[in-house]
Amino acid sequence: MLIDGCYWHGCPEHFTVPATNFDYWSAKIGRNRARDAETTALLEERGWCVLRFWEHEEPVSVAQRIAETVRARRATLTP
Repeated sequence: MLIDGCYWHGCPEHFTVPATNFDYWSAKIGRNRARDAETTALLEERGWCVLRFWEHEEPVSVAQRIAETVRARRATLTP
């Protein structure tokens, strides 16, 4: 499970374009997003189930989605 910060990872719902040093921050956020995608792909290639959440998501909702995913994965492993 990964929880991404809305600003640092460019949340489509809450990210706001920086008022100063636009070029620097735009590039930085772009690199963060590219690294996020690369990390997710690498982990999935190695058999991990990657769940990403935004910092603004309700903790109860996040916990429910994690539990649902665990239950679903366990069901596929049970003979």
